[in-house]
Amino acid sequence: MQAVSLDNVYTLEDRTALISSSDFDDIYDRLFLRVSRPTKATSTMIYKMKHRSSRHRDSQPLTAEPIVVLDFTPDESLGNISFPKAKVTVPMARYLRKTSLFGGSLSRKFIGSDGREYTWNRGCVQGQEWTCTTENFLVAHYDLKPPQQRVYGTSGNTLKIYQPFFPLAVEIVASLTIMRHIAQFNL
Repeated sequence: MQAVSLDNVYTLEDRTALISSSDFDDIYDRLFLRVSRPTKATSTMIYKMKHRSSRHRDSQPLTAEPIVVLDFTPDESLGNISFPKAKVTVPMARYLRKTSLFGGSLSRKFIGSDGREYTWNRGCVQGQEWTCTTENFLVAHYDLKPPQQRVYGTSGNTLKIYQPFFPLAVEIVASLTIMRHIAQFNL
């Protein structure tokens, strides 16, 4: 698998590591995404924020329209993914398909807005919780902070997206959120 130079990687800190309640803030202030699920709701929304989240996440009200809506069913099974601006809604099982008929749920692929096929796998690369690839290129990886590592003022959890694929950051965060949901609920 080929990786792009580490100088050209966007590092988004996952502030809480909670699947449906976190912020993904670029460490160089280029992109801020919030993943949020209202209490007692089955929909998880992704918002593009104007500023980095603070330690007090609720200090920035969610007044804008979400850029992605992940509608899960009441029993947390896969529902639909919607991109409101594009007015596109697709069943998650069709958007994020298993890589093989009899393969596990934690290896899935999706077609990005650029027409390429991207694949998510869990634990296939040492040190990476989730790995996204396309055509033998490393696209992104999600890493949880090792339990023994001390951090100061950060969560230590990161999503790294390689520069050529940064225009797909929203799709990468959305598909990663679904993959983590699948793992959490053993779907």
